[in-house]
Amino acid sequence: MTQKRAVLEAEYLEFAAARSGELYRSALLLTGGDGYLAEDLVQETLGRMYVLWRRSRWASGGRRIENPAAYAHTVLVRMFLMHRRRRSSGERPDGELPELPVQPADPELRLALLDAMGRLSVRDRAVLVLRFWEDRSVEETAQVLRCSGGAVRTQTSRALDRLRRVLGESLTETH
Repeated sequence: MTQKRAVLEAEYLEFAAARSGELYRSALLLTGGDGYLAEDLVQETLGRMYVLWRRSRWASGGRRIENPAAYAHTVLVRMFLMHRRRRSSGERPDGELPELPVQPADPELRLALLDAMGRLSVRDRAVLVLRFWEDRSVEETAQVLRCSGGAVRTQTSRALDRLRRVLGESLTETH
C-alpha cells in the first residue's frame, strides 16, 4: 500500500468513527426505530463513502466533496428512500426498541415520538428528519429529496400535521 493510500485509509477510518453514531441516530429515526435496518443503512452509507474516499481523482483535488459529513447524511437518506421503494411488503418493526447507551431525559416521550414517526409515511419521516433532526435548510432538503423547495415546505407542513395527529393522545399520556 502506498503512503498516499495509507493516509487516505487513516482519514476515512477517522471520518467513519466520528460520524457513525450520528448516522445511526438519524437512521434509527428514519426507520421508525428498526435498529437492524438502521445498522444496515449506516453500513451501506459508509461503504459508499469509502468508495468515494478512495478515488484518487477525488482525493487529489479533482472532484471533491465540500462537506463529507453532510454528504454522508444525504447518502443515508437516499439509501433509506431507495430501500423503502424496493420493499414489496408493508412490514413494520414490531419488537422492542434497541437499548441505547445513553438514557434520554424523558424515555416515555422519546418512545412516543419514535412510535409516531414509525406510523408516518417514508417520505414524511425523511422530510422531518432532514429538516428538524439534521437541521437542514429547505434548499438542502430539496436537493436530497430531489424536489423543489415549495414541495419541501408543503411536505413538511403536512408531515407535521400528521405527526401532531398521531402524537395527540400519546403526548397527553406522557405529560
